[in-house]
Amino acid sequence: MSALIQKIQTSLLELVGSGIKALPGILVAIVVLLLTRYIANKLKRIIAKVLGKMIRSHSLRSLFTNAAYIMIWVVGILAAGVIAFPSLRLGDILGLLGLGSVAIGLVFQDLCKNFIAGVILLLQDQFKLQDQVLVGNFEGTIEEIDFLNTQILTYQGERVLLPNSMLLTQPVKILTASTYRRTDLTIGVDCDTPLATAIEKIQAVLTDVEGVFIEPAPIIDVALFGSSSIDLVMRYWTLPQQANRLRTQTRVLMAIKELCDREGIILPYPIRTSYLYDQQKFNGSIPREIPS
Repeated sequence: MSALIQKIQTSLLELVGSGIKALPGILVAIVVLLLTRYIANKLKRIIAKVLGKMIRSHSLRSLFTNAAYIMIWVVGILAAGVIAFPSLRLGDILGLLGLGSVAIGLVFQDLCKNFIAGVILLLQDQFKLQDQVLVGNFEGTIEEIDFLNTQILTYQGERVLLPNSMLLTQPVKILTASTYRRTDLTIGVDCDTPLATAIEKIQAVLTDVEGVFIEPAPIIDVALFGSSSIDLVMRYWTLPQQANRLRTQTRVLMAIKELCDREGIILPYPIRTSYLYDQQKFNGSIPREIPS
């Protein structure tokens, strides 16, 4: 029994001695971590300020700044680990990090996929904040692009978080990529309307509507002969933002209605002609032969 107690005491003394011996290294490691925090925050502000003058894209600046911040912390943690535990070699630490990254990648596969997609999107810089996009069934304005999700605000005021992998693998329509955007409106005029005159007058009205670009010029095409009208397609260009397009469309429709009322251009209602036959005297529309 006394031998067991003596062995326990010896083990405790060795443990306390090892702790005391490692204490200076642990204290130095804590100082290194504090210095890492200070340097990382300081360099993050400096890098953000420098990149602000060099790179216009907010998303790209955020990517480089956060990547530098993370790298500084990785170096600081590795240095602190080597100082605190001298027997732990750098190769062992890197091996543990490699195994850990593989395990994390298998467990959080979708998370890693979105993270990599976010990095690629930020590097490509295909779209930016305040761009209006259409992705699948979602259409709205981009509010935020981070490493995992892209946040858009729909025109109905709903906030949608789209996984970055979705934006990387699905078609994305950037509605505000150009400085102008075309709107197509169809109207039907009466079949007796002189088309050349009507087109000339409609085009003149379109160029006077606020919000419609003179260049590229509006175009009016004869689309088809409908069941009760001749359909004309008005193609005009406006600013690409949805709010501008809708306001301009309202002004265009009001101007076209005033023009038609003023010039006597008839916008016909759908017409259906019904023929009623007495089926005792007609076979469909063919008269029956009535025996004498």
